[in-house]
Amino acid sequence: MARAGELGADEAVAFLREVDQINLRRRAHTVDLAREVLGGDFRGRRITVLGATFKPDSDDVRDSPSLDVAVAMSNAGADVVVHDPKGLVNAERVYPHMTYVADLNDALRGAELVVLGTEWREYRELDPATLDGVAVGRHIIDARNTLDPEQWRAAGWSYRALGRPTA
Repeated sequence: MARAGELGADEAVAFLREVDQINLRRRAHTVDLAREVLGGDFRGRRITVLGATFKPDSDDVRDSPSLDVAVAMSNAGADVVVHDPKGLVNAERVYPHMTYVADLNDALRGAELVVLGTEWREYRELDPATLDGVAVGRHIIDARNTLDPEQWRAAGWSYRALGRPTA
């Protein structure tokens, strides 16, 4: 946006501002959806957020949608655990009050809700049937629209995603 403004491309700046607003609304909508899935209250609920980085295959957490969602749920009283293959060190530097777990199964253990925030390959390839007994609540929110809804539902999970029908 700054560069477009320097070049006098006012229409491009307006367009980019709107895209930015849409992205921010998606983050808020993910938090609202999580609150709905958990019956309206985050207090004392364990939520696992899969992904801390802005995009997969990176350790860059600047402007990370998944971390914004994790922090919002934590601030509302949830016990949030964050997992990421490469970004945990950087995420902990920015948000030291959050809980970061390097082992995926440990991060998922006891979760009442799982939120997919970054579309890492290892998350896309998760077999929901193998998570039986790990996550206690079989609820997943796919904030990146990258998982196979039918596979998750067939394994007994409540699958929700932004912009997709509930079932």
